[in-house]
Amino acid sequence: MSKKPYLLLFLYLLTGITGCSLPSGFVFLTGGALGTTYAITFKKPSGSAPHFVQQVEKTIAGSFEQINNSLSIYNYHSLISGINNNTSQETDSLFRTVFNKAVEIAACTDGAFDISAAPFFDLWGFGLEKKASVTPQTLEEIRQFTGMDKFLLEGTKLLKKDPRSSLSMNAIAKGFACDFIANELQALGITDLLVEIGGEVMCRGLNPHKQPWKIGIDSPVDGNVHPGKDIYVTLRLTDKGLATSGNYRNYYEENGEKFAHIINPKTGTPVNHNLLSATVVAEDCMTADAYATAFMVMGLEATIAFLKDHPELGAYLIYGQEQTFRTYATDNILIDL
Repeated sequence: MSKKPYLLLFLYLLTGITGCSLPSGFVFLTGGALGTTYAITFKKPSGSAPHFVQQVEKTIAGSFEQINNSLSIYNYHSLISGINNNTSQETDSLFRTVFNKAVEIAACTDGAFDISAAPFFDLWGFGLEKKASVTPQTLEEIRQFTGMDKFLLEGTKLLKKDPRSSLSMNAIAKGFACDFIANELQALGITDLLVEIGGEVMCRGLNPHKQPWKIGIDSPVDGNVHPGKDIYVTLRLTDKGLATSGNYRNYYEENGEKFAHIINPKTGTPVNHNLLSATVVAEDCMTADAYATAFMVMGLEATIAFLKDHPELGAYLIYGQEQTFRTYATDNILIDL
């Protein structure tokens, strides 16, 4: 599985605007949270109070605090850290929502998406630990205590069959955060909004030009670390979640070999195939986030076959063939030509 601190998205509409009012009562807010950046655009409801924006800012900050205290492996006092360190079994409603979705998608993808693969990420240096010596023996040992069947949610407690097992929500938490904050803002009466966190997007309603939101997907060129600098295609989106996963921003080279941060949970090794990026559109961003990661594990052919059996998902895939980029897109996404 993968996670990416800065993903493949660039919001054309928002370029160069920070913390200011936009036409037609729209407001744009940016900041840092969950180890990445966020950009949130919304239209103030008609007749909203003078301090409405401050109320929104407080809601956003409170939401990030809840998510960080529940799902962040980098917060040593979070619920997930307590479970990983065997100091607690307690969960909250946020944790259970994400965990249950992870179980669902793990089953749907035959384990291509698996939040219990955290020990493999540590082994390869993409998790909390520095890269260790990787041998067939270490991979086999870790396989003994990974897999979603090693965890059981009973009420509010998460039980582990093996104390060495651990979880990472990195491949789904930012998508969930987009959904959570969008729902919180909608509860304040906001109907037109876009929430982007670390490249994941949840949007509702229309943009300031009364059109679907316009989102660009970067070219999957190795070392392309500046979102928006090299746009490959633009999609239009409303009332949907969108997430992209790729293997060209978070990787390292060792002895002339490239190791990307997308790990196959079954083998415990980085994937090596021609699918370079997978963008997924779904009803919610948490689902899109998880499937984008799963598709990068599954590869091009398996992903296309999966999409044909799951018309509820939209996708835009970029892959390499004969030293050039090629694409596959489902019919249910809107490409801005």
